[in-house]
Amino acid sequence: MNDRNHDPGQQPQQQESNGPADVLRDGNIKATIWKNERENGPSYNTTFARTWQDESGAYRDSHSFSGTELLRVSELARGAYARTNELRQEHRQELEVEITRDDEDTPPQDQRETFRSKRGAQEQEARSQTVSRRK
Repeated sequence: MNDRNHDPGQQPQQQESNGPADVLRDGNIKATIWKNERENGPSYNTTFARTWQDESGAYRDSHSFSGTELLRVSELARGAYARTNELRQEHRQELEVEITRDDEDTPPQDQRETFRSKRGAQEQEARSQTVSRRK
């Protein structure tokens, strides 16, 4: 039902620069998932279209659906929801790998010293707050 084929009407240059994160298809109906970079991580939006071919052979998209197509649209919406959750999870895993790499680049001795200095600063701050409360 959902195959991830490239849209025949899309141009290759568009796919490389600003292409969709994914396209789910059910026959001539498609759900296109778009990734938007935000300050606190990516967000995803989905558009739905029915692809058809005009007399000249050019592919066109329509954004209206007949009553019998609505069930297929709803199933694509369910699939798009699941896929965007997968994409978010992949992003979180990529972040975890980057954080792990950063920790691996720091030698263990330096990690201990950094931890001790942070802990010492926190203890110092706690002591100064206790003293200021007594006054």
